[in-house]
Amino acid sequence: MEYNETLDFEEEFDSMNASTVVTTILNGDSGPYNDSTGAVRENEDIEHVLLQLVKASIMGFIILCALFGNLLVIVSVMRHRKLRVITNYFVVSLALADMLVAIFAMTFNASVELSGRWLFGYFMCDVWNSLDVFFSTVSILHLCCISVDRYYAIVQPLDYPLIMTNLRLGTMLSVVWCSPAVVSFVPIFAGWYTTPEHLQYRSNYPDVCVFHVNQFYAVVSSSVSFWVPGIIMIAMYYKIYQEADRQERMLYRSKVAAALLNKHLQINGISAGLTSLPTVGQSSPEPAPEDPPIASSSKMKRERKAARTLGIIMSAFLACWLPFFLWYVITALCDTCQSGNIVVAAVFWVGYFNSALNPLIYAYFNREFRAAFRKTLESCCSAFSPVKDIGNRNRKQDLVHSNASSELHVNNQLRTSELTNVHIEACI
Repeated sequence: MEYNETLDFEEEFDSMNASTVVTTILNGDSGPYNDSTGAVRENEDIEHVLLQLVKASIMGFIILCALFGNLLVIVSVMRHRKLRVITNYFVVSLALADMLVAIFAMTFNASVELSGRWLFGYFMCDVWNSLDVFFSTVSILHLCCISVDRYYAIVQPLDYPLIMTNLRLGTMLSVVWCSPAVVSFVPIFAGWYTTPEHLQYRSNYPDVCVFHVNQFYAVVSSSVSFWVPGIIMIAMYYKIYQEADRQERMLYRSKVAAALLNKHLQINGISAGLTSLPTVGQSSPEPAPEDPPIASSSKMKRERKAARTLGIIMSAFLACWLPFFLWYVITALCDTCQSGNIVVAAVFWVGYFNSALNPLIYAYFNREFRAAFRKTLESCCSAFSPVKDIGNRNRKQDLVHSNASSELHVNNQLRTSELTNVHIEACI
C-alpha cells in the first residue's frame, strides 16, 4: 500500500540519520552540526513561530468576525420590529448557519493548521468533516433561497404575499436545514465518500484527519453544495436585474407622459380662461393628474437596493467559494494533480471568510440594518459601561445638591434682607 511504503521509507531514513548523528558525536566530530547549522535552525524556528502567529491571528480574526457579526444580525432583527419581514427570516437563519460554521468547522480546522495534527480521534474526524460539509452547504442554500425570495418580491410583487406564506417559508427553511445531511452525515459515516485505501490508512493513523474523497462523491457533493445553487442564484439575479431595469424605464416613461399631459392641460386651461370665465354654478376644470404615487416609487427604490445587496452578496459568495470548489473537483478527478498545504489552507479559509463577510455587507449596503446595528451596539455599550453610568449618576446628584444649596443660600439671603427691612421700619 502506498501509505505504508512511504512510512517505512521515512522510518528507515530517520533511523539512519539518528545513527549518523550518534557516530559523529562519539567520534568527537561535529560534522555538519556546527555553529552555522545551529544558527540556521534557530532562524527557521523563528520563522516558524512568526508564521504560526500570523496564521493564528488571521484565523482568530475570521472566527471572531463570523461569530459576533452574525450574532449582531440575529439580535438586531429580534430587537427591531421593522426588520421582521419574510426575507430577513432567511437572513437570520443564514446568520445562525454561519455562526455554526465558525464554531464547528473553523475551530477544528484552526487546531489542525496550528498543531499540525488531528487531536480528537477517529470518530471526531468524521464528525468534523460531516459538520463542515453540512453547515457550509446550509449557508450556501440559504443564499439561494434569499435570491428566490427577492425574485418573487420584485418580479411578481402583487402575488408575493400569496407565494411567500408562513407555511412556504417554514417548508423552505426545513428543506435547507435537512437536505444537506444527504451529502454530509450519511455518506461520511457510511464510508461512501472515500476509497478503501484511505479508510485503511485512517484506521492505522487516527491522528491524521484528511478529507480524501472519491470522484463520484466529489461531483455529487459539489453539485448539491455549490454548482446547482450557484446557477440558480445567477439566473435569479439576472431576472431580477432585467425586471428592475424594465420597471425603472416604465417609471421614467410614465413620469414623462404625466408631465406632458399636465403641461397640455395647463395650456388648455389658460386659453379657456382667456375666452370665457367660469360662472358661479360652473364647476372648475378638473385638476391635472398627478405623478405616480411616491409610495410606489420609494418601494421600487427599496427593492432595487435589496437587489443590489443581493448582487453584492452573490459576488462575495462566488469569490469566496469558487476557488475551493474548483480545487475540490480538480484534485478529485485528476489523480496526478497535487497541491501544497498552503494552497489547501488558503482555499478553505477563503471559503470560510464568506461566513464573516455577509454581516459586513448587510451593515454597509442596507440602511435599515445599518441603523439597527448602530442602535444595538449603542444599547450594548450602555449596558456594559456601569462606571460611566455611576459617574453620570454622581454628577446628577452633585448638580441636584448644588442647586438645592444655592436655593437655600438665596432663601437665607432673602429672609435676612426681610428681617433687616422690618427692623429698619420698626426703628423709623
